[in-house]
Amino acid sequence: MIEEKALAERLGLSGRTTVSGVLEGLDAMAAAQAARRLAGKPLIHVALDDQRMASLAEALAFFAADVEVIAFPAWDCLPYDRVSPAANIVARRLAALALIAVPTQQPRIVLTSVNAVLQRLPQSRVIAETTFSAAPGQYVDTEKLQLFLQQNGYSRTGTVVDAGDFAIRGGIIDIYPPGAEGPVRLDFFGDALETVRRFDPQSQRSTGTLRSLVLHPASEVLLTPQAIGRFRTSYAAAFGGLDINDPLYESVTNGRRYQGMEHWLPLFHEKLETIFDHVGEAAVSLDHSADEAVSARLEQIAEFHDARREALNQETFGAAPYKPLKPDALYLTQKEWSEFLADRSVLAFTPFETPDSASTPVLSMGGRQGRNFAAERVEARANVYEAVRGHANGLRAAGKRVVIATWSEGSAERLEGILRDHELAPLALANDWDEVLKRPKDIVSIVVLGLEAGFETGDLAMLSEQDILGDRLVRRGRKARKASDFISELSALAPGDLVVHVDHGLGRFEGLRTIEVQAAPHDCLFIMYAGNDRLFLPVENIELLSRYGSDEEGAQLDRLGGGAWQAKKAKLKERIREIAENLIKTAAARELKSGEILPPPEGLYDEFCARFPYEETEDQLAAIEATLEDLQKGRPMDRLICGDVGFGKTEVALRTAFVAAMNGKQVAVVV
Repeated sequence: MIEEKALAERLGLSGRTTVSGVLEGLDAMAAAQAARRLAGKPLIHVALDDQRMASLAEALAFFAADVEVIAFPAWDCLPYDRVSPAANIVARRLAALALIAVPTQQPRIVLTSVNAVLQRLPQSRVIAETTFSAAPGQYVDTEKLQLFLQQNGYSRTGTVVDAGDFAIRGGIIDIYPPGAEGPVRLDFFGDALETVRRFDPQSQRSTGTLRSLVLHPASEVLLTPQAIGRFRTSYAAAFGGLDINDPLYESVTNGRRYQGMEHWLPLFHEKLETIFDHVGEAAVSLDHSADEAVSARLEQIAEFHDARREALNQETFGAAPYKPLKPDALYLTQKEWSEFLADRSVLAFTPFETPDSASTPVLSMGGRQGRNFAAERVEARANVYEAVRGHANGLRAAGKRVVIATWSEGSAERLEGILRDHELAPLALANDWDEVLKRPKDIVSIVVLGLEAGFETGDLAMLSEQDILGDRLVRRGRKARKASDFISELSALAPGDLVVHVDHGLGRFEGLRTIEVQAAPHDCLFIMYAGNDRLFLPVENIELLSRYGSDEEGAQLDRLGGGAWQAKKAKLKERIREIAENLIKTAAARELKSGEILPPPEGLYDEFCARFPYEETEDQLAAIEATLEDLQKGRPMDRLICGDVGFGKTEVALRTAFVAAMNGKQVAVVV
């Protein structure tokens, strides 16, 4: 750990301090230690990306249960995109800003990323003022509540499912507040609010009651009359006049939300702030290479802006023109980033040991890479678990506490059993860091903590499951695959075939390649993308690929890291949601409608069936019986009969048509 007195001194001064020897895992311990020393002020930690944010949040939950962690993510869309950020992402951002505004004496870390910290935000005053509160027993103007929801980014739906949805059914209003654990149901008697209840969106059953309700905006873009007027004025100033043919301008002017309107955020607000303005007097800690990531992000933003500007003078093939704002209207500049850091106490983490310099003082965590048991794994005569036992015994003899980090509870229990069999003792599972520290130092603790590699300090040795076994025992979110399925899929691919990767889009399969990974050969599928971008996909991840289902002639490959594929996916998801919503509405309306009961005519129906020259199959009879049951339910039928050519679908249709005709109905057979 960092020496407490030196850390307190550095946090009390402006300027940068390098914190060396901070490996993965130790970064959470260092951030928590700094947050505890800030005396009521928050620490804002800037991670490289969302993946680092997630792993750091997991580590903080393990190492520092006493520290409040507020995660502030970035938008999940590209700069100058045509799609809006996902509703759940926006909900998390606004909920985080609302929490940041609440003062606390508890140690607090605002966990964010390079992409998020560079983005300008609505003022804290706007978020604080744009709230709606109510409690059971109060009188609530439901029309004003509905107007508040519409102006602040909530979407009216038939059924509340996602954050930001609301639905009105008579005296009941369902709302899914952004950042909440689940949706709430407001039950009114006239204008009097009787109850506020949480409910499960799947079962629609209540799960508890609330004493009060506070609603925050569900979008960073507000469509109040004042915001719309401000947009019109700012639009004319930014683009040299009004353009009624611009669908963005037309939608906003008429009070309608527009897909991707968040990328014109400055036009809706008097002034934008940054996350630094929201957190106030906060110290800052930075991931290793965060400054380089900031520069790279700003270059990327400039490239996207330039591409949009160039496209204004080109044929759009029916697409709406995209008028981009200048980058400094939406994002910090390199100069602003440097100025913000210069005014604050900054801890720059690095995994390397760094000597003191005149310009940048150095504090050391004393961390270094732990032992990896790769040699024992490949040595025929060696036993990796016996090597772990010997290494752990040596560490304890040197006065160090030994902890083994695994990926899941199941792998922790398995590893505990195996190490017990190899006589590593004393040994015990632990739920968190506090439980580890309360134990005698000679007990080896096994914990659930996702670390790619272990580390050692002067008094601690952390071994990771990956150090011992070489790979994760659990691949999260993937289903086991049969060897026969894998072989048949791989053999079905030929060099030159077009394939679709779930994350990267359309590419061309060029064959198998063997590459070295950690000094070991590994078979990979070689996929070529636009601009000669290359992807080497491990063969065990072949389930991420699918065949390209359209005409290959004229197909355009995607670019690795480009935004086209993500935009296609986002648009398709939105279209699927619209189709699903319409299907649900249609099905619900059908269930509410009543229809005539059409029974088979006795005698005549049997005679008609007897003329069928073949013996019915079991599946055919089942389909016929189910269809006839539909005709007698008294509701509109909704049934699809599927089968290959010659399987007897026509006979099912003819028997159904016969029953309808004999009940005096017209029948149309469309082929």
